Amino acid sequence: MKKVLIAALMLVYVQIYGQLKFTINGNVAGIKDTVDKVFINYRFNGDWQQDSVVVTDKKYTISGTIEEPSVAYIRASYKRAVPQRINQKRDVLSIYLEGTTMTAAHTDSFSNVTVKGSKSNDAYVELNNKMKPFNVEIEQLNNQYRALAANKDEAGIAKLEETYNDIEKRQNEVYKTEFLANPGSPIALYILERFAGYDINADEVDPLFAKLPAAAKESKSGKAMTEKLNVARITGIGKPAPEFTQTDTLGNPVSLSSLRGKYLLIDFWASWCGPCRKENPNVVKAFNKYKEKGFSILGVSLDQPNAKDKWLKAIHDDQLTWTHVSDLQYWKNAVAVQYGVQAIPQNFLIDPAGKIIAKNLRGEELDKKLGELLK
Repeated sequence: MKKVLIAALMLVYVQIYGQLKFTINGNVAGIKDTVDKVFINYRFNGDWQQDSVVVTDKKYTISGTIEEPSVAYIRASYKRAVPQRINQKRDVLSIYLEGTTMTAAHTDSFSNVTVKGSKSNDAYVELNNKMKPFNVEIEQLNNQYRALAANKDEAGIAKLEETYNDIEKRQNEVYKTEFLANPGSPIALYILERFAGYDINADEVDPLFAKLPAAAKESKSGKAMTEKLNVARITGIGKPAPEFTQTDTLGNPVSLSSLRGKYLLIDFWASWCGPCRKENPNVVKAFNKYKEKGFSILGVSLDQPNAKDKWLKAIHDDQLTWTHVSDLQYWKNAVAVQYGVQAIPQNFLIDPAGKIIAKNLRGEELDKKLGELLK
């Protein structure tokens, strides 16, 4: 009996943590252009892997190994006299891999495909179909944004951002509804990750995470979500900001507690981050307006090793005249990891007692919030 129990436990272990073999048998006979190669990108051991196969007689077979069911991206290359740029809509598709053999029949274009043999991918396709209307809205907004940015229409961009936020809220309503309808779905954890986003609200996500099957919680992604939730619980609004110390531009240690007594914005950014650099003028404006009224900023840079000169140049060029710290460890910056930062720009507004009172204030939102606090 003991041996049977051990064997059963080992089977569960292999299913959760073991290597899953996948195979995709594809047919591109329906595509007018001549597809000569097919490329696939998927994650294994925490890194993106890329593989390619040659198409023979309008057929291809891709095989590989994954640690757990996950999304992969497949694209076609064509035999053409004149090379053309990749068209994301036509030449690239996403597919949900699991440890099984799938068939892929491409028609009209490479991305127009029917995949059979995977319940996970069936659920993934169904979810994506429900998200298509939002994708259309976002594409239209992106076109509008480019036009507004070209004309430097800040007011128009601000209004557009409100529309983006509205779309995101409606997307999250769909994700939550889909998750609650079937928390045992083979892509339930994937749906929950989409709902949680980069800035996780533990109060919202915790009750949903509890509904996942044990196997999903014990998967690699499930354990990663557990770690993110642990951080989110201690960095939520109303929580004391976790203490840290990091060195400034001159190599001197600066602790968070040493800056207590004012409203403080912990601003995560980097010299290489385009959106951060675009947001910096708004942060500078708020700093100059409220610095004499009890407001300060602590910049935490996610610049890369051996890139201190780029960090310092960006501080100078953007006129960021407040305290800056960094360990120059890129995404492994100790403070960023401690605060669960997965995307930048990101910020936390701390009150004089050291409590987190707001997060991710952008543009006029930061000015408005400070105006309320520092009348």
